[in-house]
Amino acid sequence: MELVLNKKPKNPIIIEGFPGFGFVGAIATQFLIEHLDAKPIGFIYSNEITPLVTIHKNNLMQPLSIYYDHKNNIVIVHALTPVNGLEWKIANVVEKLYKDLKAKELICLEGVNALTESNESKAYFQSTVASSQKKLEKLGLKSLGEGVILGVTGAVLLKKLPVSCIFAEAHMNLPDSKAAAKIIQVLDSYLGLKVDYKPLLKRAEEMESKIKGMISKTREVQDIKAKKELDYFG
Repeated sequence: MELVLNKKPKNPIIIEGFPGFGFVGAIATQFLIEHLDAKPIGFIYSNEITPLVTIHKNNLMQPLSIYYDHKNNIVIVHALTPVNGLEWKIANVVEKLYKDLKAKELICLEGVNALTESNESKAYFQSTVASSQKKLEKLGLKSLGEGVILGVTGAVLLKKLPVSCIFAEAHMNLPDSKAAAKIIQVLDSYLGLKVDYKPLLKRAEEMESKIKGMISKTREVQDIKAKKELDYFG
């Protein structure tokens, strides 16, 4: 697995979001990229990733891409494809990115299983940085307390990096746009991004539809690949 960068911002905030529970991280980072008009500055390459390329505004989009918002000095790590089985390798690349750029903060966005039947998603945090913990508590957030964190975010936490995680309750193991919107709301207050909330849920729902389409296409590719392998060996 290789980190490829054509630009190296100094001391940025790094935000990562992967298709974990409810695909919350992937939806939230996609929204951030479009809202902040972040530009691609690199990608994570691996021949173990499903070879899936999308086209957006006549540009090829990498399955694991890295964007940069110059105005806020934010680097966004975004995934359009599931990364099951590659979590540790990707966490290693995230660690390298953090160290190479001498980032001042690493923020992970993730969904967690909802503890209540409420239609409103609740947000929590987990931080290994004392100053970030105090700031998140001042926003009225509570620490996760109890829960299971899987995927890339889980691997990053186990690597004991200075990291802050923002979680939102997701009510299904399908793209959950409401949970993603809750994370964006918290992140906006935390970083002062001045997000326009009026179109937020509508845009989040559009992202949900887009992610669903990507998941469907990925599964189709994987099914076709598996069928070809069976035909070859059959």
